[in-house]
Amino acid sequence: MEGLSVGSVLLTGCDGGLGLGLLKGLLEQPSPPQHLFAACLDPQGKVGRVPGLPCPLADVTDPNSIKAAVRKVREEVGSAGLNLLINNVGTTRRSTLATETAENMTLVYTTNTIGPLQTSQAFLPLLKEAAEARRQQGMSCSRAAIINISSILGSIEAAKAWEERQDVCYRCSKAALNMLTKCLALEYGSSGILCVSVDPGCVTPPLGQGMVSDRRRTGPVTEEESVRGVLRLLARLSATSNGTFWDWRGQSLPW
Repeated sequence: MEGLSVGSVLLTGCDGGLGLGLLKGLLEQPSPPQHLFAACLDPQGKVGRVPGLPCPLADVTDPNSIKAAVRKVREEVGSAGLNLLINNVGTTRRSTLATETAENMTLVYTTNTIGPLQTSQAFLPLLKEAAEARRQQGMSCSRAAIINISSILGSIEAAKAWEERQDVCYRCSKAALNMLTKCLALEYGSSGILCVSVDPGCVTPPLGQGMVSDRRRTGPVTEEESVRGVLRLLARLSATSNGTFWDWRGQSLPW
């Protein structure tokens, strides 16, 4: 199967983990993006060591930081717009139903749900420009798309691994993110923008406590397997995928 071919990509949460893995995977595609933007909290960190890679400082909880990132992207892509926005940044706090707190809920929800909302809203004009530039094409990640990195733990129907990991704040934030994906699909689909939620799998090694790429703490999926699977999935998404939920294997997931 051919790799993902897309003109411009903005990927959030590139300070490490899955975000950095996806960044490297995009660069290694047979036709890598002409414009690849790595939104991270620390431009002097690991991403900053990639030569020639624009690193707009983007705190997804700070509207001013997001606006600055939009300006940076527009300077580079011009009227061609932004083809693909991957909302990957996320955080979690370990908890049980008995120990969950309003502070945890607020912090995690702000990053995992409000962050992708604000980022999607801010980049909508650039995504619309990209969709219009390729209006003769069907919906795809190569034309214009928003991909929200979610989790099966946010599936209300599946309700996986409750005995292993309750983490109520995380589950609720991802369930809300999935609803956001559906809302984005309903509103932006008419403009030719594809909106999909993706579970990258139960990735090792462990997830830290900060605002880092979104992955679960333990499990059988290596980062390399997850990255390959996610990029393979993105390459084949189409109009029939709009407003749906998938895992890294390319399997449809229940809401």
